[in-house]
Amino acid sequence: MSLPTTIEAPACCVPPLTSSLTAEDAERIAHVFKALGDPTRVRLLSLIAASDGGEACICDLIDPVGLSQGTVSHHMKLLADAGFVTREQRGKWAYFALTEGALDAAADALRSL
Repeated sequence: MSLPTTIEAPACCVPPLTSSLTAEDAERIAHVFKALGDPTRVRLLSLIAASDGGEACICDLIDPVGLSQGTVSHHMKLLADAGFVTREQRGKWAYFALTEGALDAAADALRSL
């Protein structure tokens, strides 16, 4: 009569998981993509990119998105805070331009994940 044999499973050979991002980097990247998480903000970026000279007055962004000036200004502030646009005050109007390399940097952040 033979006794049952016990087969031991091999030890796990996968190294422990570690994050390649610091908590601060993850927070910064999440902030950037949160700004892109609203369709109106994506449209605003598209409108600015398609504008002559690569800039647009806030007054020219209101009608295409169908929102009030205050709401568009709020969206533009979030885009500026996330680093996607720069803002220049000219008299009573604010002009916005895409920040050079901002969209590439956002794409690179995704690739690094």
